Amino acid sequence: MDSTNDVSRARAGLERCLPGHDEWVIAVDDLARALRDRFLDEGNINDLDEVIALRRAILELQPSASDCHRCYSLHELASCLSARYDSLGVGSDLEEAVTLGRAALELTPLGHQDRDITLHYLAYYLWRGFQEQAVLQDLEEAIELHRAALQLRPSGHPDRLSSFHHLALCLSSRYDNLGVDADLEEAVPLGRAALELTPLGHQGRDVTLYNLACGLQRRFRKQAVVQDLEEAIELYHAALELCPSGHPRRSSSLHELAFCLSVRYDNLGVGANLEEAVTLGRAALELRPPGHQGRDTTLYNLACDLQKRFQKQAVVQDLEEAIELHHAALELCPSGHPRRSSSLHELAFCLSVRYDNLGVGADLEEAVTLGRAALELRPPGHQGRDTTLYNLAYDLRKRFQKQAVVQDLEESIELYHAALELCPSGHPCRSSSLHELAFCLSVRYDNLGVGADLEEAVTLGRAALEFRPPGHQGRDTTLYNLACDLRKRFQKQAVVQDLEEAIELHRAVLELCPSGHHRSSSLREVASCLTDRHDHLGLAPDLEEAITLGRAALELTPLGHQDHDAILYNLACYPRKRFQTQAVVQDLEEAIEPQHAALELCPSGNPHRSSSLYELALCFSHRYDNLGVAADLEEAIAFGRAALELTPQGYPHHGVILHNLAYHLHRRFWEQARIDDLDDAIGLYRVALQLRPCEHSDRSLSLHELALCLSYRYENLEVGADLEEAVTLGRAALELRPPGHPDRGITLCNLVFDLRRRFRAQAAMQNLEEAIHLSRETLEQCPSGHPDRPRILNELAACLAERFNQQKTPADFEEVTMLRHMLLDLHPIDHRDHRKYLYDLAILLWARCLRHFALLSSAEARSLCQTIARAHSADHSVPTSSLYSLSLRLRHSVHLQQAATVDLADAVCLATSVLQLRLPNRLKIVRSLTRPTTLLVHQRTQALALVERLDEFAVLGRVVDYLHIFANFFRERFRSQHMIADLNEAIALHQQVIRLRPAPLPARASSLHDLALCLVDRFRESAARADLDKAIELEQETTALLMPGDPGYDVSRDSLTTYLQIKISPLGGVITSGSPCVNEVDIRQVVRNVAFEILETAPTRLIYTRTGTLCDRDAQVSHFMSSEQYNRLLSFIITCDPDIVLERIHLDISSYFQLATLSHCWGDGEPSLRGIESSPIYDVASELGLRKLQNFCLVAFSRDYLWAWSDTCCIDKESSVELQEAIGSMFAWYRKSSLTVVYLADVSENDSFVSGKWFQRGWTLQELLAPSTVLFYTQNWSLYKNLDSPNHKMDGTVLKELESAAGIAPRFLTDFSPGMDDARLRLQWASSRRTTRPEDIAYSLFGIFNLHLPVLYGESAEVALGRLLAEIMSQSGEISVLDWVGEASRFHSCFPADITSYQALPLLPVFQPDAEEHVSTICPAEDMSNRALRKLYGSLAKSPLPRFSSRRLILPCLAHRVTVVEMKKSSSLVEYEIQASGLRPLQVTLSYELENAGRMPGVLQLVRPWNSKLLGPSARLDPTAVQQLLLTLERPFSALLLVELPHNEYKRIASSTHFIAQPISRTSILQSKVRTFTIV
Repeated sequence: MDSTNDVSRARAGLERCLPGHDEWVIAVDDLARALRDRFLDEGNINDLDEVIALRRAILELQPSASDCHRCYSLHELASCLSARYDSLGVGSDLEEAVTLGRAALELTPLGHQDRDITLHYLAYYLWRGFQEQAVLQDLEEAIELHRAALQLRPSGHPDRLSSFHHLALCLSSRYDNLGVDADLEEAVPLGRAALELTPLGHQGRDVTLYNLACGLQRRFRKQAVVQDLEEAIELYHAALELCPSGHPRRSSSLHELAFCLSVRYDNLGVGANLEEAVTLGRAALELRPPGHQGRDTTLYNLACDLQKRFQKQAVVQDLEEAIELHHAALELCPSGHPRRSSSLHELAFCLSVRYDNLGVGADLEEAVTLGRAALELRPPGHQGRDTTLYNLAYDLRKRFQKQAVVQDLEESIELYHAALELCPSGHPCRSSSLHELAFCLSVRYDNLGVGADLEEAVTLGRAALEFRPPGHQGRDTTLYNLACDLRKRFQKQAVVQDLEEAIELHRAVLELCPSGHHRSSSLREVASCLTDRHDHLGLAPDLEEAITLGRAALELTPLGHQDHDAILYNLACYPRKRFQTQAVVQDLEEAIEPQHAALELCPSGNPHRSSSLYELALCFSHRYDNLGVAADLEEAIAFGRAALELTPQGYPHHGVILHNLAYHLHRRFWEQARIDDLDDAIGLYRVALQLRPCEHSDRSLSLHELALCLSYRYENLEVGADLEEAVTLGRAALELRPPGHPDRGITLCNLVFDLRRRFRAQAAMQNLEEAIHLSRETLEQCPSGHPDRPRILNELAACLAERFNQQKTPADFEEVTMLRHMLLDLHPIDHRDHRKYLYDLAILLWARCLRHFALLSSAEARSLCQTIARAHSADHSVPTSSLYSLSLRLRHSVHLQQAATVDLADAVCLATSVLQLRLPNRLKIVRSLTRPTTLLVHQRTQALALVERLDEFAVLGRVVDYLHIFANFFRERFRSQHMIADLNEAIALHQQVIRLRPAPLPARASSLHDLALCLVDRFRESAARADLDKAIELEQETTALLMPGDPGYDVSRDSLTTYLQIKISPLGGVITSGSPCVNEVDIRQVVRNVAFEILETAPTRLIYTRTGTLCDRDAQVSHFMSSEQYNRLLSFIITCDPDIVLERIHLDISSYFQLATLSHCWGDGEPSLRGIESSPIYDVASELGLRKLQNFCLVAFSRDYLWAWSDTCCIDKESSVELQEAIGSMFAWYRKSSLTVVYLADVSENDSFVSGKWFQRGWTLQELLAPSTVLFYTQNWSLYKNLDSPNHKMDGTVLKELESAAGIAPRFLTDFSPGMDDARLRLQWASSRRTTRPEDIAYSLFGIFNLHLPVLYGESAEVALGRLLAEIMSQSGEISVLDWVGEASRFHSCFPADITSYQALPLLPVFQPDAEEHVSTICPAEDMSNRALRKLYGSLAKSPLPRFSSRRLILPCLAHRVTVVEMKKSSSLVEYEIQASGLRPLQVTLSYELENAGRMPGVLQLVRPWNSKLLGPSARLDPTAVQQLLLTLERPFSALLLVELPHNEYKRIASSTHFIAQPISRTSILQSKVRTFTIV
């Protein structure tokens, strides 16, 4: 009301003034002021329009630039125009204000009292113009003007605050646009300065607080310093307190404070911050009603906070409200709005989350649509494009999982690739992009089976894991997915390393998932991996652990859980697998019950039902095999048929189900002899065979089983076509089961059986010869203990018998006899087939006796014939009396030297059978195949000794007689063949006879005498004093039982006399083993000799850790000879079995001299040999180097190692011979050491050793690889990372760090073998290491390559390396060592001057003849018919091996003559284009010009080195080898550029760059020439 009165009074005053008069101008100015004040109070734009008109009128009356009032008028008019722009947004007003401000500035030169005001307002107008048009020049000028104004407003100036404030705003705007950190850093101090000028109560304090908070908020986003965020929140809180309800800036303060609290929640995760952010956001939204310009931002932020709260608390109401708010925000952001893409993006994300929780398909569809719209608004270069790409890809992947439209998956992968390109290393979203892209590629592999997808998925998964270290919230998922992908790759490629890594990763997931859904999945997956490893390696603990984990997973997935049926199914499969290895029927029962439960959870139509049916069929089949219950077989067939109905042709497991059902029908045929079952089985096998083409892994099994069924049908129906087809299929199966295949033996055996049948049907000897040949081959494939060996022996014997019947070849007869003996040995008496094989052997031995007919009377021969004929007609058993008679005749033939010595073995064999068959049935004890005969006899005679019935006493007498004769058989065979086991058998049997012949019996004396003879025989062999004493005792008893004149008395007396003479002889006290007898006094010498022999391979000097004394070999042995270990060894020798004395001596001495070695980096003050040889190291003053040696010895002693070795003081470096020997033996010494202590002098207790000096030294490479047990100690001699494991090489944590530090794969670190395999890789390991003496870098590799070369100190490192490489080439022809880039050696042009040239990764492709890589463009049949291909293959196969001789490298190569060398110069580098025959043109860049480049094409060759070993051992021209060879030769390769010299020699040139060459086409490959070059 007051302002209206002021306007009225001003108008009245104006009316009283004449226009143009000075008073009129003053009156107009007063009216303009009053109207402006009313505009500010009431906001009526008409007042402002009138003010502008009045100011224009005043300005027209002040045309002169010299008018002192014109500057004021310009300023006032500009201010009014700016105010109208703020209200109406008319750009022309702001433009005019800027123009007027510039005019005013011209009228206020430097020194003018109003210049600071004019500068300030003009800067303000330019800043507002920048906000409108984003012309950076306006902002730059505004900043410059504000700086000028600030200079004119010194401390204390009333307007200095305004300058601080506005300059800070302008700098913040420039930072927002250009991102120059200096602007932000300047804006914050200016804001702080402004805040100091606005104390509490100042009317502008709220604005200053707000702006400073905004600046700190920006700096937090840039630098992520939490202190800035905390201060910003504090300032926003203070600003909010100064903006009570109704204050125009309250909504902004609420909005920004909510945003900062939300950001703090994102960083610190404090739930209270998020709750407060939501509350403040709601309050801000109430103050920003529809139409408010900031409503869209507040809606957006509040929606984001509600979305975060949903992710934390899972309250669906928050998600619903967030979606509603995002929809409202999107309506306020029409096309072209800068925040539209963000609203689209976030709304799509919320809808996607709601789909995840509620499963409403419409949400997912809308999310995809909005994601696409957001992507269109975020073109390449937009900062949020990567996130939108990621989310849209994620939604498309979810839609693929729901609808299985492959196009969605393809697009998802494409988008993830695009997102990944926008997330370079270090980007916070890179790990997520890598993770999701890997997952999608894995899913595509599951659907399309493209191996490249799986390989890329594994690579990306590993990369994602590197970006998700321990503690990262997504590490468990990445570990899980990578483990699953590695398992898939194992299932495809069967590389056990993949499976091992998968198991390790799944275990890591379990540690990160103590509970929850992911734990059950991880338990299930690690159980599956362990089962796979069990199937592959047969490790029983794996299966046991899988069962335990499966049960744990089942507990976490109760009935109704989505994974319950799958886990139940797997858990049922594990016991079935355990049954297959352990044959415990209870496992089958345990498998059948849950499998039935799983089947009930898979009703008709469930995709998993067929798997449960299939597993049940297998379980019932196995139970039938073990228990023989016919109902189980019927169940197996019924379930198999049901599974087959649910798996139509094309289903992945259709062929397996067909095959197993056929097998079950086959089994029922065996049981019931129903020919229709056999016909059905044959039909199913034929269908299964059609589904298994040539390359199928199970084709051989189908061929084998079908052949077997046809063979059975021939046996029943005698249709010749069945037998012919069986033979054909058997041969085909045999081709697919090459030598080494586990089932080759059974296939060979069946084929032999069919060939023998065909021989009987057709009488073609060719069939029989092939059968014999195959039988012999099969026998080689089935060593002793193989389950198929008896059947193969029987088949071979049958075939040889058939041939003997045809050709009467004695060798066949003898071999059949030998095979029958072997069969009898494999079937003990308790075996059901024992009598059959005993019968077969008796038939053969009878036939052999007929050949020695003089040994038998005609009556005996006739009796044997009749006995064997009766046995043949009855049950294939032979009466024991006949066997006994036959055994005696065979033994007698040996004495008469009328038969071969093998007859004695036959006699023993038959006598054993007699003994076993003579025992009463009720006293028989089952014996195992491995139990010795004497143990069986001992057990059975113990039982016989307890008999009470008279008939059993009669049996006992006969058995004792047999035992006595049997024992003599063994003694005679010992004297013939000198096998100590036979003598031990004889002694044991005689001892049993003596126990069963007590003193009154007259036969006891002969038994005592015979046992004494055996004991003396053993005494002569083993020098066992106890045997001699026992023999004397026995003969003494014998002579006591007999009277002079009794038969046998004189023999026993003479034997006793001889034995006593041996005992009293000076050489009688023999106690040690071996043929040369050693007296007790010589034991010490024997031990010394063994000790010196063991120490021969150890270092010459060792430190005795107990005293710290340096000892040579003599001193070392002396220490042992005076030790308690030696005394205990002596006590043992006196009482032990002589056969194990030497073994025990070696064992004890080796244990005593276990060695600890030191590996370290040499430093100052290292002790020398001369420095410690005169006194113990513990007595010498501790300098730095000596303290290290002392601590090492103490560590060794504390771990029970009495001997230690260090390269500093245990080698006489003044002796060139000893130094040469030490360098040549050092690898072996570290290899033999029981412990290697690695001292890391530059690694503190809590540091990682990855960057330690030890990994940069040359000699330490072999010290890392050679030892099997290593412990790392830090600079204070504490165990590295306090790890107390006995071997750090086997510690997973240390092993990963070792791999990182040394660049060496774990398999080499834990199981390294010296030699020249992987030669290029070994050189690469050493390429980044250094030695003090340059030539040592080559010498340090001698042991790694297992080479023995002279050490020539003083030669150059170049020559030393050349000698090493020359020896590698000479011994192995390893061409990979030619793949290097760098300066060529003067030693040879193909060798590098420095080992650092091997640092780059090799580029030579490796030819792998056994690789299973598919090349769709190769047709082996066409290529093999190509004459050029055969010629090339033959040339490569016949090419000589690379070799090095007389400084010349003889190198076979694929040669490509250079035809064009075109030089293109570019500054200091020279570019060449080179064309060679058969190769694509290639460009190389050199730092120098090739000499005589113009004439070079005729004398240059680009060559690919070749080694014929790459073709494999056979070098046969088969389709697989051809396919792989062409694949290899088509790839780019690293070529050598050779220049021709006189005398047909060549030299490598331009070695400083890689020549990456590639053939033009396959035709050019086939036209390649193989040449052998002599290179100097």
